Amino acid sequence: MLMHTDRSVLLLVDLQERLQPAIDAAELVLEASVWLTRVAQRLGVPVICTEQYPQGLGPTMPALRCLLPDACIVEKIQFSAVPEGGLFKAPGGDRAQFVVAGTEAHVCVQQTVLDLLAAGRRVFVVEEAVGSRRNADKALALERMRAHGADIVSREMVVFEWLRQAGSDLFRQISREFIR
Repeated sequence: MLMHTDRSVLLLVDLQERLQPAIDAAELVLEASVWLTRVAQRLGVPVICTEQYPQGLGPTMPALRCLLPDACIVEKIQFSAVPEGGLFKAPGGDRAQFVVAGTEAHVCVQQTVLDLLAAGRRVFVVEEAVGSRRNADKALALERMRAHGADIVSREMVVFEWLRQAGSDLFRQISREFIR
């Protein structure tokens, strides 16, 4: 199954100020998440951003938060973003395909992904846009999510599937700005 702009939502999980310093390769995870957000917004794909207990873990990283409207932020206390109900009520939350980025891969990302799959959603986890404190935990989480039906993809796989074809002005703009 290919990702489609009219069926997808980009879900950014817990990319928060107090958590990011502990994440392995955090700067790369954040950069990939910002890149995905900018591409999604350019292509009209909704973005939802969760914050795990923001009073303790702080707000979403400024480089990402400055791109997001308040309406797309979903606060949560459970590790999975699904049980509290706000995820599916957020703009784009009713879509069938969730493209997922965030931290930590083996905790909040994994539990959210497994719950999304159980709820009948198609899930695409962007490998370079998820992270954990330990790389081994990330690897195990990716393996487990794949075993349960999530597709593990790269950010370029996402953008090329969203674009569908070359030759348009939009393709040329996206190619110049995001694909180097």
